[in-house]
Amino acid sequence: MTRLHLKPFGTHGKVHAVTPQTAGWRYVGFGLYRLRPGETVAEATGSDEVILVMVEGKAAFQAAGQDWGVLGERMNVFEKTPPHSLYVPNGQDWRATAETDCIIAVCAAPGRGGHAARRLGPEGITLTERGRGTNTRYINNIAMEADDVADRLLVTEVFTPAGHWSSYPSHRHDEDDFPRITYLEETYYHRLNPASGFGVQRVYTDDGTLDEVMAVKDGDVVLVPRGHHPCGAPYGFEMYYLNVMAGPRRNWRFVAAPEVEWIMERDAT
Repeated sequence: MTRLHLKPFGTHGKVHAVTPQTAGWRYVGFGLYRLRPGETVAEATGSDEVILVMVEGKAAFQAAGQDWGVLGERMNVFEKTPPHSLYVPNGQDWRATAETDCIIAVCAAPGRGGHAARRLGPEGITLTERGRGTNTRYINNIAMEADDVADRLLVTEVFTPAGHWSSYPSHRHDEDDFPRITYLEETYYHRLNPASGFGVQRVYTDDGTLDEVMAVKDGDVVLVPRGHHPCGAPYGFEMYYLNVMAGPRRNWRFVAAPEVEWIMERDAT
């Protein structure tokens, strides 16, 4: 299995732990906890800012010296309702106690101390359609560029219907040349419905020095250090993914793969 394709450690506790050191890059970290009712997890953010996303279930949170109450509403991610999330800046602590079976994603990047702790959603998050035809998918933007809520982090979740493509037409964001393109590392946390299914993700560069095609299963994580990174959901299996991006600038600018530029131009009209 390619080093870009990460399987969960198990089904309980901390099942993913991506750091810049383990990924071989500079900015993005991603962790995932699967907790049972009554279980508690606590971390210090250290030099990172984090966005805690309630993927499923409910948990009570304390963070940055405040009690945030119980966050979470959807019991199954494929309900597609807006997620409850919490931003915690660098130099702080956070603690979560599960009220139900729950899944908590920890999205991390180096912080600058420029933003205070705050809840993100579900208010203000609306499921939005993007794309055309079998490129149609549905987006819950948690903390994207238009929202001044973080120093570096960009976080969103995407629902791709069965038989559709996503993160497509193929594009890359692996150069620091704003405003043409920005350098953003990225992780994909995948879920499938039914959970027994699979999806496909390709990560490739124009020159072919990186070209990996992965059959992703429910709970897998894919690393995108550079290059294009489209996903496909086979007929019969709906795909969800949670994206975490970060780089030197908090801007999302990308360049299309040469072979799909004509699709971008056509769909823009």
